[in-house]
Amino acid sequence: MNSVNPQKRVAYYGGTFDPLHSGHLSIAKTLISLFHLDEFVFIPAFHAPHKPDSKPTSAFHRFAMLCLATENEPKIRVSLMEIETGEKRYSLDTLTQLTRENAGNMMFFVMGADSWRDITTWREWETVLTMTNHIVVSRPGIPIGTEHVTDQIKERIVDMRGRSKAEIDTLLWSSIQNVEKVFFTDAVNFDISATEIREDVREDDVLDRTEDVPAEVAKYIEKYELYR
Repeated sequence: MNSVNPQKRVAYYGGTFDPLHSGHLSIAKTLISLFHLDEFVFIPAFHAPHKPDSKPTSAFHRFAMLCLATENEPKIRVSLMEIETGEKRYSLDTLTQLTRENAGNMMFFVMGADSWRDITTWREWETVLTMTNHIVVSRPGIPIGTEHVTDQIKERIVDMRGRSKAEIDTLLWSSIQNVEKVFFTDAVNFDISATEIREDVREDDVLDRTEDVPAEVAKYIEKYELYR
């Protein structure tokens, strides 16, 4: 598809990543393949505005864990753009900057099913959903519905769930024509919780859920005594 479309395809995935877990990495690797991405960028938040009552682990620790876990992934990188602001930042602000920096590229903004469920609580959410293409990733126990969004947004939705790879390729190419879309995908369906991982460390003083956390991240958590 890149031979047909010379644009660079870049996806951005924002979140606290506290800590990064195997589900996050699975999203990155799967979407790189599914959407023929040239680059996938994690954007750790300094402090997510939709979590005003929770204080995340130091942004620098979270950035370091992301870098360690993706060191050998040539198409994945980690951005400092939100951390360097030193303050809470809304998706509207981040997307305004990213769309300016990606003029001429095909850009996607990734969110989980929980974020899609709560999207109407985001600042200027309709504007956010029309600024660029979005990818909504499914998660067990959290249905991906459309009853909470406007008809204008519903018209932009492309449901890829249950489709074959060939069907998705055709659908993807035919869908992205002038108007930014919201893609639903069930290609990744993980049930891993960063909250539960943090609780495991607090309760057991050791991270024994190694299948849920990359080895580099587990070692970092232990070395720097995070979540104790």
